[in-house]
Formats: sequence, C-alpha cells, structure tokens
Amino acid sequence: MRNIKVEVINLSKSLELPMYSTNGAAAMDVRACFDSNEELIFYTANAIEKFIPNMDKTYTLAPLERVLIPTGLKVAIPEEWEIDVRPRSGLALKNGITVLNTPGLVDSDYRGSICVILINLSNEDFHFTHRDRIAQISITEATKVDWVSVNELPSTERGEGGFGHTGKK
Repeated sequence: MRNIKVEVINLSKSLELPMYSTNGAAAMDVRACFDSNEELIFYTANAIEKFIPNMDKTYTLAPLERVLIPTGLKVAIPEEWEIDVRPRSGLALKNGITVLNTPGLVDSDYRGSICVILINLSNEDFHFTHRDRIAQISITEATKVDWVSVNELPSTERGEGGFGHTGKK
C-alpha cells in the first residue's frame, strides 16, 4: 500500500484521528463526534430535527429514519484523490445500519466537516452515542475521464445483455 500525507483538523476535544486497525486494513473507522459544536440532523417521516448534540446522551435512530452525524474531521485531500465513506459491516449485519449514499464521496476540493448519513433499515431502534464507530473511510486515487464520441462501440461477447443476462451457474 502507498502512503500519502493528508492535512486534517480534528474539531473534537476527545476523539483521536481515525487509524487503521490492522496492517492489512484498507479503511479506517470514523466515530460520532458530539463535542465539536456541529449539528446532528434527524430526518423522520414527519420532520427534520437539528440540534447540537450532547456528548453524554444516547440518541435513537428509529426504523427507516436517517441521521446526519458529524465526525469532527475537516481534511485537505490532495488533488487527484478522494475519500469514500462506507458502511461498517458489523453495523449492517447486526443492526441493519448502513451509510445511505454508500459510498459517500468527499471530493479533494471540499473543506467542510465530514458527516455521515446513516439509515436504520432494521425493525428495531438503534442507539448511538459520542465516540461510537459509525462508518469507515478509505482514501483512493480519483481518475478523470476524457470522453471520446464515436458512432459505434467495439463489440464484446456479452454485447447489450443487461440485468440477469449471464444467468446462474
């Protein structure tokens, strides 16, 4: 794996910066940050609720509700790189909690706080607090596309076969 330097501002007074949990890990866990004066925003069927969270309180995400959770991180991603925000597999499997716009994308020219959109796809309430691991981030190279307009595409064995075209084996 290649190492790059990324400038970061940690708005939290109590959380460490994300880190890799093992030598082979490709992503780092990010945590809910409730001590940075950033808003927590709940989206329910009937309302949008915005407030500065209390780091000593437990919050509840009801089934099918969404929440925008601050991480307390602002980064200067180098040009030609991006951050992907991805679900944590344990939260998805055990609790039905996932990143709604997975993968969330943080562009290299964004300088605001990184937040995570979680959704509860289970039938049970999900409880979370300050410091809970809510997602993971990976930093990857971004590639720019130069489109080339043509009148015909090269043929392939599959051709225009779409969803389910290759069948089951």
